[in-house]
Amino acid sequence: MPDSHDMLFRTLADPTRRAIFERLCRDGELTVGALTAQAGVSQPAVSKHLGVLKQAGLVRDRQAGRQTHYSAQLGALSPLIDWTSQMAGFWEARFDDLEDLLARMDQ
Repeated sequence: MPDSHDMLFRTLADPTRRAIFERLCRDGELTVGALTAQAGVSQPAVSKHLGVLKQAGLVRDRQAGRQTHYSAQLGALSPLIDWTSQMAGFWEARFDDLEDLLARMDQ
């Protein structure tokens, strides 16, 4: 699991890749051309970012004639969702312990 966490964090750490992924989540399936129009980077750069997103399992591609359509794969985020849930539980327990300590100190 740590390898999948690392890959997802590294992939989504890049602001351009994150923006492309977010756009696919919001807008659904899009072509490279549609993504390039608002990405602020060149078409080859968008294609390269899509390749990294695809390798991480965050996007899927589908050929339709001469165009490739990309869509977000939200299920690929499940390792990160699991990790953040574990971390939330960890910190909630720590805050509960701190609250107990502060209550004892006030007595």
